[in-house]
Amino acid sequence: MREYLLLALVAAAVTYLLVPPVRAFALRIGAAPEVRDRDVHTVPTPRLGGLAMFGGLLAGLLVANHLPYVGGAINSGQTGQTVLALLAASGMIVVVGFLDDWLGMNPLMKLGGQIAAGGLLVYFGMYLPFLPLPQFMGGSTGLDSNLRTVLTIMIVVIVVNAVNFVDGLDGLAAGIVGIAAMATFAYSIALSQTTSGSRINTTAAITVILIGMCLGFLPHNFHPAKIFMGDTGAMLIGLLLATSLITITSSVDSGAVEMNRFPVMLPLVLPIAVMVLPLTDLILAVVRRTSAGLSPFAPDRGHLHHRLLDIGHSHRRTVLIMYAWTFLFAFTMVALSINGVPLILFPLTILLAVGVLIIMALPRWRSRRYAARGRHAARPQVPPQGGAPEPSRQRADAGSTR
Repeated sequence: MREYLLLALVAAAVTYLLVPPVRAFALRIGAAPEVRDRDVHTVPTPRLGGLAMFGGLLAGLLVANHLPYVGGAINSGQTGQTVLALLAASGMIVVVGFLDDWLGMNPLMKLGGQIAAGGLLVYFGMYLPFLPLPQFMGGSTGLDSNLRTVLTIMIVVIVVNAVNFVDGLDGLAAGIVGIAAMATFAYSIALSQTTSGSRINTTAAITVILIGMCLGFLPHNFHPAKIFMGDTGAMLIGLLLATSLITITSSVDSGAVEMNRFPVMLPLVLPIAVMVLPLTDLILAVVRRTSAGLSPFAPDRGHLHHRLLDIGHSHRRTVLIMYAWTFLFAFTMVALSINGVPLILFPLTILLAVGVLIIMALPRWRSRRYAARGRHAARPQVPPQGGAPEPSRQRADAGSTR
């Protein structure tokens, strides 16, 4: 655990310290575009914060490679050439994101870069070798070279775009991905207590570096943000989160471990749980845009965070609400991996989710109530026919507080 803590601290410190020079570089090359109609911020803010996060990743991998426990896990070969795979794929993503943040890039070209990054993971051996399905679905299913390549690239593309879509408010993407990485790290640590294998330890190393990157960037990015991570950072942390989900999904065979009442489904359900908010936003955006005859990548102002702002929440409250949603679903699934968690947790989770929805709707109810009171107060008082109102009625009205 001390090695994991060291990795998080190194990634966080390097990311935090690199943000000021990266911000100066972004301003120098003009990577601080004018505010657009769909933007929430009101002043031009430099992008390219992902370059600082990439520096944190490099520092984390360098340290991890020289640690006895973590270094042995990532160099064991069970997840391919882990360090080379992460360096190559993240380098590809950072180059694509940098060009998009600086000069702008066609969405199809960005998609090609994401596919290439997923392909580099597969090339260096970091792919999904099998699916840990339960016995009633046929048990663990091995994947041939074509299928594992397609599924690995698909996971990378979906997660990268989901994180990129949710990156619309100060501190939102870094916080959500950080919470998702914490949940994945906690699950990998719990899983390592009952099963052996360096694959699960590789997941823990990747997620703890990702946690450090997000924590190091958040002080500069929380509202009001001094710098944005841009596509450079959003696609980078999306790639790392996707990589951790790929490695953890196939960490346990269907008959290797019996965990609580959900022995094999957790490795399949956990990726969905930690990504529930970005995936929901991604699906809604694709449906919304395609139904309007637009490209799925066409920008708009209909994301979940935009709707929370339109309801009446402040910038920070909107971000905190979305943090709460991510924490609720992600750590609920992690709790299911610990012995003794009853099935009643499912309906309790639903009740908590409904409670969050009620809290989210409170500003709208208050605004409607205040608007109704305003209309009632602005309604003109028509005096009775035949002259002014009676003095007694005037006194009664004057003493009323409503």
